[in-house]
Amino acid sequence: MSQQQAPVRSTRRNLSRAHRLRTVTAAGALVVLPLVTACGGGDAAGGAGGGKAAPSVTAAPAAGVVAPAKVEVIAGLTGCKAKIRIDADELRQGLCHTEKADYLITTFPEEKLKETWLEEARVYGGKYLVGTRWVVSVKPALLESFRAKLGGTIRELRGIGPKPGGR
Repeated sequence: MSQQQAPVRSTRRNLSRAHRLRTVTAAGALVVLPLVTACGGGDAAGGAGGGKAAPSVTAAPAAGVVAPAKVEVIAGLTGCKAKIRIDADELRQGLCHTEKADYLITTFPEEKLKETWLEEARVYGGKYLVGTRWVVSVKPALLESFRAKLGGTIRELRGIGPKPGGR
């Protein structure tokens, strides 16, 4: 006797897309690691909650607009011409080099991809300027001046392990 089995639908495409997303997210997080460790540092007033900082202003007070989710435009608003490092379906990332700092601008086609990236970056800790479908990784001392130009909110992500300077 022979039994017929229902055709099994291939999930190869879905797995491929999920694998690509994880790979790009991990690569993006690894690119941020040197900037976060070099520019991060402990914040004496930092909360123990670790998740998100309380949103204060989402629109840029100086510009009166919310920065669009395009690396080149955000770079221009911060006085830089970005060098694109990652150009993938899931994210675009540009490196800016100025006299004050080197920083990364990462944009996403969907908000959920940005949240996935932030969740992966949580491992490294640090503070980020976060807007609608974009993230800027810059020295904590410059976050407020960037927020005045771009809008967004400052999020502090809690890393793994003990806090810097703590025993």
